[in-house]
Amino acid sequence: MFNKILVVCIGNICRSPTVEALLKSRLAHRGIDVSSAGLGALVDKPMDSTALEVLREHGGDLPDHKGRQLTREMLQQADIVLTMEKRHVESIARMAPEVRGKTFLLGKWQKDQEIPDPYRQQKVAFEHVYRLMTQGVDSWSKKL
Repeated sequence: MFNKILVVCIGNICRSPTVEALLKSRLAHRGIDVSSAGLGALVDKPMDSTALEVLREHGGDLPDHKGRQLTREMLQQADIVLTMEKRHVESIARMAPEVRGKTFLLGKWQKDQEIPDPYRQQKVAFEHVYRLMTQGVDSWSKKL
């Protein structure tokens, strides 16, 4: 049983908080704790305004989000770690080799689809990434 999910990207202001919000929404009835962090987090920064705008346009929200730096302890406490890119999996494995077996791409069930970083791009990039993230979240929600 997965009780604690950690979602990881780089800055923890675009992709991982969006996935955190989506998973919280889909898994709320199951009591699963979902959080997010970044490998190079913009610590204490709010969610990127365009990422938040796209999330809200689709009925989601995460108004109090603040970027958090990923730690080894967070990784060890999580039951499953979901990442956006293969290089994130590799970085996490270097940071905490013992969590390798519970670290996966969000797009695992979409043939290991990576989710590109939309940071500092136009809204259309955020909308594309949002669609990829919802596909991953939908797939993982069925498996958890």
